[in-house]
Amino acid sequence: MIPGKYDAEPLKENFRERFHAAPMLFRSPGRINIIGEHTDYNEGFVLPAAIDKAAYVAISQRNDDNITLASLAFNETYTCKIAEVRPLKSWTDYVLGVVDQLSKHGIAIGGFNLALDGDITIGAGLSSSAAVECSVLYALNELFALGLSKIQMVKMAQAAEHEFAGVKCGIMDQFASVFGKAAHAIQLDCRSLEYQYVPLHMEGIKIVLFNSNVSHSLASSEYNTRRQQCEQGVAWVKKYMPEVQSLRDVSLEMLQEHVLPKDTLIYKRCKYVLEENLRLLTACDDLKKGDIAALGQKMFRTHEGLSKEYEVSCTELDWLVQYVRNEKDVLGARMMGGGFGGCSINLVKENGVDALVEKVSAQYWKATGLTLSAYAVQIANGTEEIVQPGEKYAV
Repeated sequence: MIPGKYDAEPLKENFRERFHAAPMLFRSPGRINIIGEHTDYNEGFVLPAAIDKAAYVAISQRNDDNITLASLAFNETYTCKIAEVRPLKSWTDYVLGVVDQLSKHGIAIGGFNLALDGDITIGAGLSSSAAVECSVLYALNELFALGLSKIQMVKMAQAAEHEFAGVKCGIMDQFASVFGKAAHAIQLDCRSLEYQYVPLHMEGIKIVLFNSNVSHSLASSEYNTRRQQCEQGVAWVKKYMPEVQSLRDVSLEMLQEHVLPKDTLIYKRCKYVLEENLRLLTACDDLKKGDIAALGQKMFRTHEGLSKEYEVSCTELDWLVQYVRNEKDVLGARMMGGGFGGCSINLVKENGVDALVEKVSAQYWKATGLTLSAYAVQIANGTEEIVQPGEKYAV
């Protein structure tokens, strides 16, 4: 069963009843990454797109310096003064981390009431945390007329995740959430932050996510290990070539000469990143030509690299990709995100989606004993205010 469209009306009603005020309403989307995985922190290329699953924020000003937060999903509230924000290791960190960043940049705001909801599945690799950070920052920017640019908000949201939530994420998630554009992916250079929109001509094809509904404890520790392995490979090359700053500057020949003789595992990790960057650039050419079948084959190859070379997949994700590989209605599939759980992303012929979901769900249960969740996502615009026609605020 594929979930339907999110209805923001309960969020607005909850806000009115709780705070006795009319809110402004904002949304910031989650994202998929079509190809280009584990390249972002190596200053490489990524190809994300914003989706129609989002974090929603209802907000209004207060007359004091208090912040009052409410989460509909967790049925929790929290209140503190602006000067007393601190990490709590909970959902509040993704809101308060943004306030902390504004303070660190010397940007003054007043107190506010905020209610948070959304339809991005947490832990599915769709960047729900980035969506929350960007929706809150965008809302505060509008509420207090701060005049921040989109790229300033992206960088501050990323810093909030680093410093408050303690997750050293790349910039892709926040960038895709803010800069997303309907019917387009974003080819983003994670070194320069130069980007271009690449058209997604998906007539007759749906993007379907299969959530494995597993989250292995290896995820965070192995993510940090992969970063360290890539940095070690760069350090070995840099010893002979001082101009090298990241894997972006490294060629396969350099890896073979300076890394392979020292450590075959680190060589394998770095080689995957180099090849994934090249795969992404040619995948963008496929999209510009409307050749979705060619893109799909590259996605299958990316999964193979993530599973066998970078080793961030898991049994359940490997099963999902392998199972659909020979399905006639599937053009491409791979695991998506940091790894060790979360979703596979699949390009599926529209007429075959329902039958595929039913078939994969039944077989996944037989193979793993786990329930599969499926989402058909559409490519959507980035962070924005939601205003009802004829009304100043979405009330």
